[in-house]
Amino acid sequence: MNFKTFFHYISYLQYPLMVIVLYFTMNLVFLETKEIEQNPNLVFEQINSLLIFLGLMFSFSSLQNTSKKQNKFLEKIWKSPIKGKIALILISILTLLYILLGLFGYYLAKDGILKEISIGSFILGLGIIGYLKTEIEIFENNRIDKVNTTEKK
Repeated sequence: MNFKTFFHYISYLQYPLMVIVLYFTMNLVFLETKEIEQNPNLVFEQINSLLIFLGLMFSFSSLQNTSKKQNKFLEKIWKSPIKGKIALILISILTLLYILLGLFGYYLAKDGILKEISIGSFILGLGIIGYLKTEIEIFENNRIDKVNTTEKK
């Protein structure tokens, strides 16, 4: 087994991380008022954990095999040069937003929960950077205008 295959298998760790993200999301949804009154920081702690595990999930998903077939919805996006570029621009803006929010929040906030959420936001931004790289590779592998020009040569 080569390194590339090894990392493709490691990318399947994204699915248990999705379950953990779902757990923290459902915890947020079903928090009771009594629990929030007893510990007001509980919501923010849950959000921070959610952001951290979401960033880890994106990091592991960036190890996937980019040459494999995508589902039909994603295939329509990545085959179109215009839709693909728009998707990459949106992912880039989202990445920049999370990283900047994380950095500004970390350096501007005093000690406390806002500083912790900033760390979670920064980790999510870093995870999305890897995901962005993967999506760029998928876009390059599936673009109709690139595939057609390489087939003609």
